Amino acid sequence: MKLTTARTLAGVYFVLMLLFVTWPGLVPFSRVEPLILGLPFSMAWIAAWIAGSVLVLWGLDRVEGRYREAGDPRADPAVGPLGLQDQPPGTSLGGVEVTSSNDDPPRSPDATGRTD
Repeated sequence: MKLTTARTLAGVYFVLMLLFVTWPGLVPFSRVEPLILGLPFSMAWIAAWIAGSVLVLWGLDRVEGRYREAGDPRADPAVGPLGLQDQPPGTSLGGVEVTSSNDDPPRSPDATGRTD
């Protein structure tokens, strides 16, 4: 499975989860009977979505792991989903110069004592 497809499917799952475990998506499933493993149906419904999210994240990690092993920069956590990574100070990123806050000279406090 492609990395973008896996990320898209995971995103769709979590959007659906948000809809179906909150109001108004939970209303059709908000009942006590039947009991599932001793839990009211509405609680079992939410627990099932949470258990499903564990499986979705596990699957996404497996797909991203394959891309990390292959050296694909899109799966590198430092790069991020947009393909932007930390650039050394002084380099240009989309026409904007990247500077490091560690390289800035110390500022002296103004009349109010702030160092903005």
